[in-house]
Amino acid sequence: MLGIDGKVVAITGASSGIGEATALLLAERGARLVLGARRSERLADLVARIEKSGGAAVQTRTDVTRRDDLDALVALAGERFGRLDVLVSNAGSGTISPLDDLRVDEWDQMVDVNVKGVLHGIGAALPVFRAQGTGHFITTASTAAFRIVPTMAVYAGTKFAVRAICEGLRQEAGDSLRVTTVSPGVVGTDFADASTNPQVRAQIAEMRDRIAIPPEAIAQAIAFAIEQPANVDVNEIVVRPTAQN
Repeated sequence: MLGIDGKVVAITGASSGIGEATALLLAERGARLVLGARRSERLADLVARIEKSGGAAVQTRTDVTRRDDLDALVALAGERFGRLDVLVSNAGSGTISPLDDLRVDEWDQMVDVNVKGVLHGIGAALPVFRAQGTGHFITTASTAAFRIVPTMAVYAGTKFAVRAICEGLRQEAGDSLRVTTVSPGVVGTDFADASTNPQVRAQIAEMRDRIAIPPEAIAQAIAFAIEQPANVDVNEIVVRPTAQN
């Protein structure tokens, strides 16, 4: 299947930001969407908007820290559309703070969402992709996977892990599956709100307001990877503001 039209795409973290922008763009280009996030009301609103514009989308509440939720998301694709062509693992947690804050529960949450959540998606979709003989994993990492800065040690660690896992998956995938990692820089989302350290939250918000690119820019990168011919695997895409170091 060439391009995007008609492909079945599941997206986690679809209720806002990059996930929402990706869902809207892919729906516009003819994809059939299976949307997952924890905020069911926002998901329902997004599905309604897509359907009003003539697109096809279904939703299920999805907490990526729960293996059963990812299994249900992938199963829903098969039940409603008969297959799954692409899994976009976009859900993420960015509770940024200095290590001296000792916010250990938040460290655990980032590992559970950013690392285990990606693994749960792979575990759910890989058998389906193998059975079909085709499939595409797209995972949202971060420029923090390339450069570590103060306050982002744990977050960066999770994103380094995501890149390593996805590279290992690519090497094991064979010639029928595709694996793409998209690493955004500063994007105009509510990412800053997750930090419970007031000073860090203000710093991130200030940088966002000054240099951020829109989430639609990341959606375009995801669409680019999907629309390539089946024998073209776009492995890594880094998208950052021109003003970002």
